[in-house]
Amino acid sequence: MQKIEPLQYGKYYHIYNRGINGSKLFYEDENYNYFLKLYNTHVDPIVDTFAYCLMKNHFHLLVRIKDENEILLQPIKQPHQYFSNLFNAYTKAINKKYSRNSSLFQRTFKRKLIDNEAYLKNVILYINTNPVHHKTSVNYINYKWSSYTESISDTFTSLQREQVIEWFNDLENFKSLHTNKLNIIEIENYLEL
Repeated sequence: MQKIEPLQYGKYYHIYNRGINGSKLFYEDENYNYFLKLYNTHVDPIVDTFAYCLMKNHFHLLVRIKDENEILLQPIKQPHQYFSNLFNAYTKAINKKYSRNSSLFQRTFKRKLIDNEAYLKNVILYINTNPVHHKTSVNYINYKWSSYTESISDTFTSLQREQVIEWFNDLENFKSLHTNKLNIIEIENYLEL
């Protein structure tokens, strides 16, 4: 069994999970919107978000857990508790709406510490292009539930868009690198998906 490392303040993580037994997490657009609303309520106050992608049966997030002195909420809980609150609230809502009465997510949500810039950039590319890898969409640019469009637009977002673009030097390089072929097998093996 894989040891689950605790989330630490001030660190970057790739957080991901899937539906139990590969089942759906999202049935319709309203579900995606509700998950993001709950994310903004429960998790956004303690993280900086750099990338996300919500798929029918799984999701990916790239976040930095804020330092304790950056968090305005009181009292401060352990970081994993904010994510657990999100997943529990979402599960309750889905169970009620679709007359379910069981777990929705695989236990426990997975996380990988981001410990170098190369992996950080590859994870952003992987997350934003995930709909293409899973053949959910022929084009990641048009996929509605990914951070890619928010990253390249001027609309308001809590996504740390400026930092993301800076890591790729500029917007054109960011767009260009998304068109390159990623070594998906290597990334997924590292994630133990």
